[in-house]
Formats: sequence, structure tokens, C-alpha cells
Amino acid sequence: MAVVFDAVAGDVPLVTRVWTARSDSASVFTSAVKGYSMIAFARTAAGTTVHLRGPETRATEMACPEGCEFFGVDLQCGAFVPLFPPSGLTDMNDALVPTVSGDRLVLDNRDWEMPTAQNVDVFVGRLVRAGLLFRDPLVDDVRHGERPRSVSERTAQMRFRRAVGVSRRKLVSIEQARQAAQLLAAGGSIADAVTAGGYYDQPQLARAMRWATGHTPGELRAGVAFLAF
Repeated sequence: MAVVFDAVAGDVPLVTRVWTARSDSASVFTSAVKGYSMIAFARTAAGTTVHLRGPETRATEMACPEGCEFFGVDLQCGAFVPLFPPSGLTDMNDALVPTVSGDRLVLDNRDWEMPTAQNVDVFVGRLVRAGLLFRDPLVDDVRHGERPRSVSERTAQMRFRRAVGVSRRKLVSIEQARQAAQLLAAGGSIADAVTAGGYYDQPQLARAMRWATGHTPGELRAGVAFLAF
């Protein structure tokens, strides 16, 4: 599989990254944990499928058939399509957006032109303007451990889980594991990864890496083929 990640323009609303990938041959890769939602498009000879995907709370092995092309957007933490709250989309329980003839998709009972990797940012902007892609402003407060004054603690936690798809505690553990795993994958030391992830010791780091990436710290440092962060 050849994977290319494109830098996203600064004015794309609610998006952290636009990405593209293709599968030159049948392959298997591991998808690491992540605390954000995405909109993904898969093109095969049979047509294009559109996926709304929530957070991933464990590493998942995925298979790609030969000749597939993929592109999509990683959304900011807490950004989501209200018609499909992320809490119902976690761990690969994707919502498949209906498609119709003429290379169009249907969302909120409206036809939309199917985007391409080159103009998916335009598609995202249209969703935002139509109110079909939204980010709850309360997420940042809760994410950083602050208690919003305008709502009760219970309401804040419910809104956070609805917008993000997981609890704040789970999100923190996911983000810590990703930070440590990315450091290891870049060749960082195990000791530095323990510190970066806020772990007590190397055994705790090893357990977290198995859960988050499906690999040991040593395997991550050695370079794991087809590990998707």
C-alpha cells in the first residue's frame, strides 16, 4: 500500500487533515487508536462508498483489496455530523451514506455531488454551512479539565460524549498512547515514551502500545509496516 498524507489548508473548517491512500496490492495494516471522527471515501471498480467513522478505542487489523483508492478528512476532536453521533460509530461501526446514480450521495434527504480528493475541502465547507457538520464549543473546556459554568457537570459530560464519541478519560488515554507510539515510531527511546505517555514504567507502556497499536514498543521502534496513525 502506498499512502500519501496531504497538508490541509488553514481555512478548511473543522478539519485537521486531508488524506489520500491507495492499495497497489492486497495488503493488511493496523489502524491505531484515535479520538476523532472522520469522513472517508473508498473507490473500487464497483463504485464509491462513503463512510462516517467515529473514534477507535483499540487497534484494529484491516485488509485492503488490490486496486482500491481512499481519501477523506480527519475532523477536529468534537466535530461530527449530528445526524450520526460518534458514540454510535466507534470501533469501525461506520454509517454508510447512501449513494445514487450520477456519482452523488444523499445526506439529510438532499443530493450532494460526490467530492474528489482534490475538492473534498469544498464539500466539507458546504456541510458546515448547511449545519450538517458541527463542533460543540463545550468540548475544549471539558477536554482540558475545566468545568463549564453554563451547564451542569452531568450535562457537560453527556455533550462531550455525544460530540466526541468517548468519555474524556478514554480520550486522554487514547491521546497519551498515540503520543508515545508516534515517538517510538520516530525512533525515540522507550524511556522517553514512558515519560511522554505519562506511564509509570515500561511494562505499563508495553501494555498500552499493545492495546493502542497492536505492537510492542520494540516493534514500533524497529519500524512497523502499514501502521496507520
